[in-house]
Amino acid sequence: MNFALEVNELVRDYGALRALDGISFNIAENEIFGLIGPNGSGKTTTLRIIATLLKPTQGEAMVFGSSVTKNPDAVRKMISYLPEDAGAYKNLSGIDYLRFMATFYATNNNERETIVERGMNIADLKERIYDKVKTYSKGMTRKLLLARALMIKPKLAILDEPTSGLDVANSLEIRERIKTFAREGTTVLLSSHNMLEVEFLSDRVALIKNGKIIESGEPEALKRKYNGRNLEEVFMKVEKSN
Repeated sequence: MNFALEVNELVRDYGALRALDGISFNIAENEIFGLIGPNGSGKTTTLRIIATLLKPTQGEAMVFGSSVTKNPDAVRKMISYLPEDAGAYKNLSGIDYLRFMATFYATNNNERETIVERGMNIADLKERIYDKVKTYSKGMTRKLLLARALMIKPKLAILDEPTSGLDVANSLEIRERIKTFAREGTTVLLSSHNMLEVEFLSDRVALIKNGKIIESGEPEALKRKYNGRNLEEVFMKVEKSN
């Protein structure tokens, strides 16, 4: 099997605090993989290492065969990362924000406009795409940021709490966009403390607590294994057994 991502024994220390304690998992190409757990469990630290923003204390992660520590430039060309606390330039219009971000990836004007058009379709903000970002609701801003992350058609999209703070309607829209891009060839790694959302989106999941993977597998298989109605119940049962 060809893996989009291979994570091997990742450790990350912040002084005396061990945020990651030797986690390992793999993601197949074109798979949506969910990393789920409570706040402070190590999800964001894992994503930031894979996105080359943090160096691990020990261990390694490989993105399509390239090391995040030894060849981070190659990794950055293949990924897009959407942090939970990402923001857009509020004094730019939505379209100008997408154009500005596209300049970092396009080699010419035609390619830039193709990327921007794709971003407009993903954001689906209609005429509001021409308004300044400071006039957007949180849901509109998150759609714009997701469009920025996906419009370059990354090989691996890394999404941290992609629907954080959004209402049901906006959350459903963003989930459908993520699933569409996965069907079109983008591998997705997402993290969330919203286990029901991850269950809806993911082909496979890993449950993380205190920097350790405590269980992993397909959502349906895990529910059968632990006799849980959903991943929240599975997590509670796995947590008690560890």
